[in-house]
Amino acid sequence: MTTEEKTGPAARDTRTALRSSGPAAGEPTTTRRLLAQAKVFLGRRKGVLLRLAAWSAAESTQTFLGGYCVARSLDDGFLRGAPAAGLLWLAGAAVAILLGAPVVRGVFAQLAHLTEPLRDHLVRRSVEHALRRATAERGSVDTTAVSRLTSQTEIARDSFAGLVLAARSFVFVAAGALVGLMSLAPQFLLVVLPPLVLGLALFTASLRPMAKAQHRYLDADEAVGRRAEITCSALRDTVACGAQEPTAAHNRHAIDEAAAAQRAMARWAAVRTLSVATAGQLPVLLLLAATPWLRRQGVTTGALVGALTYVLQALLPALQTLMTVLGAAGARLFVILDRLTRPLPAPVPPAAPHGARSRTGRATAALELSRVRAAYGPGTRAVLDDLDLTVEDGEHLAVVGPSGIGKSTLLQVAAGLLAPDQGDVRLSGRPVGQCTPPELAALRVLIPQEAYVFTGTLRDNLRYLRPDAGRSDVDEAVRVLALEPLVARLGGLDRPLTPEALSLGERQLIALGRAHLSPAPLLLLDEATCHLDPVAEATAEHALRARPGTLVVVAHRLSSALRADRVLVLDGTRAQYGTHEALLARSALYRDLVGHWNDVPR
Repeated sequence: MTTEEKTGPAARDTRTALRSSGPAAGEPTTTRRLLAQAKVFLGRRKGVLLRLAAWSAAESTQTFLGGYCVARSLDDGFLRGAPAAGLLWLAGAAVAILLGAPVVRGVFAQLAHLTEPLRDHLVRRSVEHALRRATAERGSVDTTAVSRLTSQTEIARDSFAGLVLAARSFVFVAAGALVGLMSLAPQFLLVVLPPLVLGLALFTASLRPMAKAQHRYLDADEAVGRRAEITCSALRDTVACGAQEPTAAHNRHAIDEAAAAQRAMARWAAVRTLSVATAGQLPVLLLLAATPWLRRQGVTTGALVGALTYVLQALLPALQTLMTVLGAAGARLFVILDRLTRPLPAPVPPAAPHGARSRTGRATAALELSRVRAAYGPGTRAVLDDLDLTVEDGEHLAVVGPSGIGKSTLLQVAAGLLAPDQGDVRLSGRPVGQCTPPELAALRVLIPQEAYVFTGTLRDNLRYLRPDAGRSDVDEAVRVLALEPLVARLGGLDRPLTPEALSLGERQLIALGRAHLSPAPLLLLDEATCHLDPVAEATAEHALRARPGTLVVVAHRLSSALRADRVLVLDGTRAQYGTHEALLARSALYRDLVGHWNDVPR
């Protein structure tokens, strides 16, 4: 019954989710906004940063001693035939390594004072975002709220911790290593610094596109999850309405986008690998290649071994860790913080109530179509061409015309399930294209010719569009639609029914009961009474006409057109509408249709 509630709008929802959102005019860029927030966050924790820097300075001293002691052990010890002196210098290096344990403990103790407040702030922000969006958008369900509240906040905390550790370690380890190289021989800087700077520059240049690729992947990943949720929740309706192919096409599009985003991330991962090789491994090769020149400059063997120790044991691991964390965790952190700290959207203006008046003082129409054109495909003849139609609030309109002329297409366009090739469609004054699926569901209900009934109780089927309907509301719908014989035959409202055991007419009666209980102000019936006898059809239309709101019916009997306030005649070239009497006078097609209909008393 309600693939028309979900399938069309969901496709737009997925396409919107796949587009990365940029800053609106007048808003700061993501980088400036996040930097400003980071400045405030870190500014409130200067004491933590100072203590973290103090522990990190100890790590820098440890790095310096590691390479220097190795160099001295060779030059002042083993190579001079003084093994005791060599062992003493190596013992100094070992002590420096052992002292690293309390340094690590002190670093992690201070790190917790940064990561836990960040996680708590993001959790509060996620909850606030979900609650404010739910209240601002009137029932809109944020399907990513749970992901933001759980996995994304944890990813942000872990990524931030890894980023702080890696950046801190690289800065202080590099400082200790460079000071050590300078103390051993200044010539080492001529060999080590150029590839180090080149690799870092290459990596820095790749950070922004890497973050964009990560942003695209997260958007695509959420879109796949959203499509899975939509497909599962609307599975029965999709099968009932024969919408398997369009649904599969939308799902394939989301999956293909996710795969393309992963490929883009893999390409930038290759750039990261090249940067690590340039900055970390190329200095080792250059040191080996420049050994003859360095020896001629008076560089000792111990100094060469010490320089290799600095590069292999300090610079290279720190550099690899930094680039790995920045390239993966850093990009994830940037994207997630952008999503979790993004300003909340402006509240959606409330939909106009029944009979509400516009700023001009005129009552807002229930349905407005302006210069609407719709065709079944590119290059085909339009079934709706330059159609203007206004259905006032509380009006009853019947739509008539030959088979295939576009009556069902008109109702799909009006319901927001089919986007017209051109023109404007409004429900209660609101553009259909700007409404979210929950908002569309609150504004209109489309009942197709083939009514869908699911396995469950009759009461559950009737409350499908209004799950909170009370017992008295259901009893009233049963009474006004004369469903008592059906209820009795099925054994009561709370007796499980078997859909295959229902006739087509009984299915339609259940669907009409749903429509009557629905809170939506606009009902669209696409030959939804074609399997009922004339008396049951008249009873149903009278009941639906009596409920508050507007009724648009694709009529297949003259009696249905006679009950309407106005009749819209579609003839394939132009549309005419008016009262039954007025159309008899000016529409040849309507007179011909009346001549073929079998009239019955209203």
